[in-house]
Amino acid sequence: MALGALQYGYQPTPQEMEDDMKIALDPYMHRHLSLPELCRKTAELGYRHIELSPRADLLQWWAMPRANGERLAGFKQAMREHGVSLATLQPMYRWSSPFEDERQAAMKYWKKAIEIAVELECDTMISEFGRGGSPERSVGLGAGINTPEQCEAAFWRSMDELVPIFEREGLQLSIEPHPEDWVETFQPALDIVQVIGSANVKLSYIAPHTFYYGDEMAAMLRGAAPVLAHVRVADTFNHKASSGLRYIVNPPGANVRVHQHLDIGQGEIDWDVFFATLADIGFDGVLSSCVFAWEERADASSRFMLSEMQRYLDKHYRHWQSQ
Repeated sequence: MALGALQYGYQPTPQEMEDDMKIALDPYMHRHLSLPELCRKTAELGYRHIELSPRADLLQWWAMPRANGERLAGFKQAMREHGVSLATLQPMYRWSSPFEDERQAAMKYWKKAIEIAVELECDTMISEFGRGGSPERSVGLGAGINTPEQCEAAFWRSMDELVPIFEREGLQLSIEPHPEDWVETFQPALDIVQVIGSANVKLSYIAPHTFYYGDEMAAMLRGAAPVLAHVRVADTFNHKASSGLRYIVNPPGANVRVHQHLDIGQGEIDWDVFFATLADIGFDGVLSSCVFAWEERADASSRFMLSEMQRYLDKHYRHWQSQ
């Protein structure tokens, strides 16, 4: 079902949306497990889909993917055995680096990651707009090297190279603004995805980044409806609340970004508004549990998140059906 179908006059039923929607687990808190064990754990926790963030034995941070043919074959076999699939795959490379050698390396790594996604039958890749050049090389060069303008120019060069490959391979790329990226608020990110203008390039909404994105969560979700393909679910506190004193950073005025990825109910996201808006816009993409905060209770947290997501979907998508 096409995202944004509502704007064309077709209203999918909640059952259709639930059939299409993939509820995935980002198993970062279980990253000590091998890939086959990760498949077993995902199924054991009640999920049918995996959102695979960077890990050293598959897509290493900032470097060439580490997976060989034997490892990929074992991963595919384990997914089949445990009845799970790969909903998303997340490379993290410096495609927005003003250092051209870093950007070119990122292109090489991206192309290999795309081959891996095809091999693993994963149709959606996710990533961030990026923070620019590597911190080690940027130190001492002043603020001028990683300006938003320099990073955006590098990003567009990367899009010119990668978008035709995504279109040729029939893969979807969903991009998220992230705290400290050259674009970290939501509206500019939406504008950029729409300017790219490819049916294969979509936008991600990361709930625990909400208070960096803007002040009107429902309005942001509604505005993104035609290109919204991927949503991450975790709670967070509003760092702007209490006169900016929700978090106290020393020394005062330090340039930092603080947010959490907590269980639903442990922060300040209005989850009824969140899920009701997803239902209203007919969202039917990938919805993932993305909690990082509780490695000491990773299993319990993951089970709780699945239960809560399903509870809110049952509540709001069925309510939407009765309208």
